[in-house]
Amino acid sequence: MTATSTAPAQATKHGGPRAGPPGTLAALFFDAVRKFDKPASMLYKAGDEWRPISHKTFAERVRHLAFGLETLGVQRNGKVAILSENRPEWAITDFACLTMGAVDVPIYPTLPADKIAYILRDSGATVLFVSTAEQAAKVAEIRSEVPALKWVLSFDEPAPAGTDRTMRDLESAGKAKDSPELVARYEAAAAEIAPGDLATIIYTSGTTGEPKGTMLSHDNLFSNVEAASEFVPMGADDVSLSFLPLSHSFERMAGHYLMHRNGVTVAFAESMDLLVKNFSEVKPTIVTAVPRVYEKIYARVLENALAGSAIKKRIFFWARSVGQRVAEEKLAGRDPGAALGFQAKIADRLVFSKLRARVGGRLRYFVSGGAPLAPEINRFFYSAGLTILEGYGLTETSPVISVNTPAHFRIGTVGWPIPGVEIRIASDGEILTRGPHVMQGYYNKPDATAEAIDAEGWFHTGDIGQLEDGFLRITDRKKDIIVTAGGKNIAPQPIENQVKTNKYVSQAVMIGDRRKYTVLLIVPNFEQLERWAKLKNLIWTDRRQLLALDTTRAKMEKEVFGTLKHLARYETPKKIALLENDFSIETGELTPKLSVKRRVVDEHYKSVIDALYAEDRDTAG
Repeated sequence: MTATSTAPAQATKHGGPRAGPPGTLAALFFDAVRKFDKPASMLYKAGDEWRPISHKTFAERVRHLAFGLETLGVQRNGKVAILSENRPEWAITDFACLTMGAVDVPIYPTLPADKIAYILRDSGATVLFVSTAEQAAKVAEIRSEVPALKWVLSFDEPAPAGTDRTMRDLESAGKAKDSPELVARYEAAAAEIAPGDLATIIYTSGTTGEPKGTMLSHDNLFSNVEAASEFVPMGADDVSLSFLPLSHSFERMAGHYLMHRNGVTVAFAESMDLLVKNFSEVKPTIVTAVPRVYEKIYARVLENALAGSAIKKRIFFWARSVGQRVAEEKLAGRDPGAALGFQAKIADRLVFSKLRARVGGRLRYFVSGGAPLAPEINRFFYSAGLTILEGYGLTETSPVISVNTPAHFRIGTVGWPIPGVEIRIASDGEILTRGPHVMQGYYNKPDATAEAIDAEGWFHTGDIGQLEDGFLRITDRKKDIIVTAGGKNIAPQPIENQVKTNKYVSQAVMIGDRRKYTVLLIVPNFEQLERWAKLKNLIWTDRRQLLALDTTRAKMEKEVFGTLKHLARYETPKKIALLENDFSIETGELTPKLSVKRRVVDEHYKSVIDALYAEDRDTAG
């Protein structure tokens, strides 16, 4: 991928003219507050009670915090970092920075201390907000390595060790300065922020190399919000449940700015562990999530079905079959007919209505992004009356490039390009995009910027895809294509996603570049595997012993290879290795958005992989 690449394109698709003139996130904020003025702009859990924050209170706290930041010396274009889980304080801090013209730097709360230190040093942030004592402890560990950092402030009360003040302290200081004159000056300064001004630096690790700071302007994000608003209908009667990290560009745009712009009430989930409980309490109508969430819901549904009686199992699989047939008819634009429609009503009453109830019973649609979603999982949800609008984008594109809509919906694709976005498929299959959504560049990395954005303004996504009737289909990552020693090109992601639909599989990574065939590294779903092992009266004391049993290996091979019968011979992995530990962000095997770093996994499990291929040499010898 080079910036000067002018290879002829195979196809070009325009998403139509952009949705309105350039704008800023500051104007977006003030406009929404004035337009909606709801008693519940946001909801958060305090004890057993969900408490609202009105638009009026939201705006006041944003203004007071902006005044407070000025007392710390933060000026226009100053850098303010946020290290926190999702909560109202995150949103308040973000808009305080944006309305005063400062640049905020979100940091994933799951990152270890050394990665946090790199982002703080590279960005030059002078102020850092942390959520809890746990996050404060990580910062205290590396604070001496970050000389530009002057203030560490806590969202939690009282201020934990390692912090200087609390956010409430700063808001109080700002409130003390509040006056009609100062408010007028603040709003006038916010109105002077230009669409091209830098709004945020979002660090993305990608799958290789050190983190890169993606510079997004106000209009980069504003244009994306306006375009998405035309494609994905929502309004002031909607409620969203926020649980993806706001440090993730997808949740930042879709779950934060898009919701605020359209007056949607945003409820902040307590944690991923309490998600099912929060769904039932909040009863959201719109939810944004990454494929891993849908995979887990699907796995749990299968688990519950298979754990039931023989009659319950038969009912579930009958209902799933009926649902799939109904889905096929509807997706083809046909009426299911009276007989199938009658069966569908029974299947819905016995099975699918219960699944909808688990996500609150009011959901209009999910929106999926961040990684490819297995079509089988999307089709299952659709058959259950739960539409997942799958989209596509990257941090560097603010982030949405394309998305399915209720009106234009095709499973297995990532939808149409949104207004203002151009897509080109290069001669090698790479997806290129151009428009107001493309980043300003990588912070402090001009060479990386020049490599990513060519002379004509096309951003090279690194993804391989194709256009079908205006719908974009992603087939793989350009750098992820496996080329075997025999010269066969294999796209691993669709195969991995297929394997992960099996209830006994938690993670799957294909390896095989420059080797004569491919293999799979499998992390079992130990909850399922151990239950099966107990039923088989197997004896083991730890996971390693369980995986070493011939019976276990035979079971996992049967499950894994049973999902891959449709593959061509050269695509089919020849062997699997079972791993006892899941991949994680902490070990560097996953990015913060939970994408697998294939090269890191290859390095970490080199001995395991070498042993799989060595078996052939031993046999040949």
